[in-house]
Amino acid sequence: MRKLIVVVVLAAASVVSAQVRRGEGIVPPSSIARPQDAGLRMHTNYIVRAPEGVIQPAANPGGETPASLACVYDIVSQVSGCPIASATQVPTGGSGVIVIVDAYDYPSAAADLATFSSEFGLQAPNFSVQYASGRKPSNGCRNGWNGEESLDIEWAHAMAPNAQIVLMEASSSTNAALYQAVTAANSYIAAHGGKGEVSMSWGGSETSSETSSDHYFTQSGVVYFASAGDSPGVIYPSSSPNVVSAGGTQVNRSGGNYTNQTAWADGGGGPSKYEARPSYQSSISGIVGTKRGTPDFSFDSSGGSPVAVYNSNCYGGWLEVYGTSVASPSLAGIVNNAGTFNTSSNAENTEIYANYTNTADFTDVTSGSCGTHSATTGWDFCTGVGVDNGLFGK
Repeated sequence: MRKLIVVVVLAAASVVSAQVRRGEGIVPPSSIARPQDAGLRMHTNYIVRAPEGVIQPAANPGGETPASLACVYDIVSQVSGCPIASATQVPTGGSGVIVIVDAYDYPSAAADLATFSSEFGLQAPNFSVQYASGRKPSNGCRNGWNGEESLDIEWAHAMAPNAQIVLMEASSSTNAALYQAVTAANSYIAAHGGKGEVSMSWGGSETSSETSSDHYFTQSGVVYFASAGDSPGVIYPSSSPNVVSAGGTQVNRSGGNYTNQTAWADGGGGPSKYEARPSYQSSISGIVGTKRGTPDFSFDSSGGSPVAVYNSNCYGGWLEVYGTSVASPSLAGIVNNAGTFNTSSNAENTEIYANYTNTADFTDVTSGSCGTHSATTGWDFCTGVGVDNGLFGK
């Protein structure tokens, strides 16, 4: 059992309340899963790297960048080794709408996204904020949701710079409020071209009633993404057959050069307790049995390879962030950039599973573990079909 130490973090411009130290990271309040929240409230899936035990925002970005990971995942022309320092080509492309569903307000969202984009040479964002309830929610700084929102909008934009990015703010982190925000996201996409993606970097413990919520993720023309979680096991809505479950890997480097990826030891994944195996997983029935298996495919999420995030409102500068909250918006961006615009998550996953053995489309991750599961040849409970390789097959 990992030891969790409660600390109070006082960083420049930060008013984040008491948080939890976990290894070399700080878990914000929003990412702490509490048993009493099951079925009632969702948690985020991000951790801020803080090896000294205190979050110390920086004046300059650290960690993986849009260009370095676009190189790793073959979204841009590859530079030998994809080094963080000298891989500078960023993605282009993307269209339609990516709606980021999160809770509470993020006052500096537009300004922070513009700073992130300028720093990395990304196209200026087409960005807006919407309030799911019709009223601006309270600031999400103290509870940690503010940091989640910066991560989500920045990395969705990083992978699909030409897509419209919409931050749909729920009034709170209750299931009811977040599902209201998903419904608002569905309506927004329907009214703005009818095709796009919804990213949900949050989740909660599975419950026997979860199947009654699967209908929220069925708007025609929308593909839904959900983080698989930052601890071994299965969370919802990642376990819904109507979403693409986003798992986590670690990007490994030697001398600054990319070598390979392994399963993230703290990544979520496994068989659902309550969701039946969807048709697109029939080919892996020998692994998942009669239940829906998660994740579907994966993206960098490890503390060993955190990503750069800018947040001025709450943290006051550049952070290095990790967790499967990185994976959900990034994969939503990659699928958006691929341009297929499947009519549903079922159709998207059907395409992924039909192509996952094609090395031109996906790279299998065959080493590392997550809890009691191990990454192996083919589909597994740690990384799903593996990781993205370019824009085809998805």
